[in-house]
Amino acid sequence: MKEINGFQDFVDDLRIAGFTIGGENGEGVFTLSDYFSDKIHWHTEDDDTDPWEWRIRVLDEYRDIAYGKLFFKKSGYITKEWFPYFLAARRGKADLYEEYEEGNVTLMAKRIYDVLSEEKELPVHLLKQYGGFSREDKSGFDNALTELQMKFYVSLCGRTRKKSRKGEEYGWSSTVFCLTEDLFGEEVFDAAAGISGEEAFRKIEKQIYKLNPQAPERKVKKYILG
Repeated sequence: MKEINGFQDFVDDLRIAGFTIGGENGEGVFTLSDYFSDKIHWHTEDDDTDPWEWRIRVLDEYRDIAYGKLFFKKSGYITKEWFPYFLAARRGKADLYEEYEEGNVTLMAKRIYDVLSEEKELPVHLLKQYGGFSREDKSGFDNALTELQMKFYVSLCGRTRKKSRKGEEYGWSSTVFCLTEDLFGEEVFDAAAGISGEEAFRKIEKQIYKLNPQAPERKVKKYILG
């Protein structure tokens, strides 16, 4: 890894690492934040040196990097090259509806998945509206959305702003969600189908220890399997 002085350095290092937690707390496993120089400052709204802005730039400028709640229910990044391995390790050939019947997916998560299956992609405010989620559902909705991202059923795929009845944009940008199948396309799923869960785990594990030989075994397992 080289020292990260701005957005392009971050993307370059991410392509070398393959994945990273988005924030500064890498849970003892790995985060590119450890390579930030003193030029990097959070929440300054500078799109080159503020890591909070990078998540939006990645969604806007690249089609081979995934971003979302991916590690320890926290934000993270995975490149398209490494995505099939995480997909094989965490989800494999699992089907959401089968997982729901077995009690491994919550009803609220299923409701979100149902809406996205029909609409393909939606900003989060419309996802709540179309799914009939109320303000009282906020905590459950947020947890379900994280659950779906961690299980690789749903992914962030962009951002948009709300529109008035006149079609004019207003307010803050809203993140857009889609089914994971629609993020990178079938090629990633085809690649994952040819990888066993054990093979995927060992591949990611080897890369983690290459990045951080001192990573604790228990945390590494959770990092990989979610």
